[in-house]
Amino acid sequence: MLNETTKEIKDRSALVVNPAKTCQPIGAMYAALGIHKCLPHSHGSQGCCSFHRMHLARHYRDPIAASTSSFTEGACVFGGKSNLKTGLENVFAIYKPDVVAVNTTCLSETIGDDLNDIILSTKIPEGKTVIYANTPSYQGSHVTGFSNMTKAMVTHLVNKNKLIGNGRLAVIPGYVEPSDMAEIKRMFAMMNVPITMFPDTSGVVNSPNTGKYEMYPEGGVTVEELSDLGNCESTIALGSFSSEAAAFELEKIADVEANVLNVPIGIKATDDMMMKVMEITGLEMSKELEFERGQLVDLMTDIHFHYHGKKVAIFGDPDIIIPMTEFVISLGMIPKYILTGTPGNAFEKAIGKILADAGIEDSKFKAGGDLMELHQWMKNDPVDMLIGNTYGKYISRAEDIPLIRLGFPILDRVGHSLFPVVGYKGAMRLIEKISTAFLDKYDRECDDDDFELVM
Repeated sequence: MLNETTKEIKDRSALVVNPAKTCQPIGAMYAALGIHKCLPHSHGSQGCCSFHRMHLARHYRDPIAASTSSFTEGACVFGGKSNLKTGLENVFAIYKPDVVAVNTTCLSETIGDDLNDIILSTKIPEGKTVIYANTPSYQGSHVTGFSNMTKAMVTHLVNKNKLIGNGRLAVIPGYVEPSDMAEIKRMFAMMNVPITMFPDTSGVVNSPNTGKYEMYPEGGVTVEELSDLGNCESTIALGSFSSEAAAFELEKIADVEANVLNVPIGIKATDDMMMKVMEITGLEMSKELEFERGQLVDLMTDIHFHYHGKKVAIFGDPDIIIPMTEFVISLGMIPKYILTGTPGNAFEKAIGKILADAGIEDSKFKAGGDLMELHQWMKNDPVDMLIGNTYGKYISRAEDIPLIRLGFPILDRVGHSLFPVVGYKGAMRLIEKISTAFLDKYDRECDDDDFELVM
């Protein structure tokens, strides 16, 4: 395990140990699954596609369908044009999707395959669509891939001739769980605000077991809804790293105003989203959501002594850990270390501002970091809790601190695809998880005289 991790930190600019991210095509594949009757297609080798499908299937515990160009030695030398053309023709003939979403891999990007030229020269059945995104694995992260494929939905599918306002808001949920997407839709429904969410994986990768395999579940945004996005009143993009590019693309081609906010994790980020909705629509806050917010405030007050003053390390996707950092501060916790594997100066600027506004000093934060560096920070100055994905369990075990599983991937627990962490309800769930983890550790380790019934 990681018990022998050293405290001494050395420069490793050319070496990553235990990366805090994965590759672009995984994010692109996940985004593509958010279109109804869409089959993701990996333009590369079979091994790449198998890894991406496996990783998603282990996280969501649902079958993940995708096709591949199946590169061999010949394609590596001469390019994958014939593989992609034949593959697309076979996919439409055999699996009958409405849309095929092609993402590249490091192999096809290194070769330099021109996807636009290949797709234009391919015979696509009438009424069917092919979209594509360039997603080289050696740049960015899975969050970048999600962003690129979401932007491609706008570029390739939106009707650029604005006809008449449809009275809807376009909502880009960011790289979040299908349960989170469903919760965001529920909150907008409680405000009586019609929306088109894209992509929308709720009902796709957390679909019910009916006893019959459905290659294309009922969920997902339809091609018709995507085509009509240009007639929306405004766009709410949640998470700048995963949603901003698509929002600005829609603004550019269809003059739909882009509003970029944090993913609504915690009370402040959720308040910000609801305030923006009220500003755009002129509506008042729904009584139901006011009630839920009041419950959250009551819970934060009732058990603040469980976590107040505790030091925490947070890692994962930038769009998740930025609002999570805000949330732990609102709970009275101290975010000692904040790290993402996704590169980008915007992350460090956002975290630096949050910490400065809260008057917190001596915290460390980094974009493009890895888990070895995070562990070494913790070795030199320990924390009370770790928040992040499953890969943090080795650090948690080595340092004997609780791990709150949040983000992608979660490979050793269930529930994340069914129970949200966004909104007021999601914030209450996070508080319950944080409080329970601290109390369980105390109960395990305390003396008999301190083993209390009421805590």
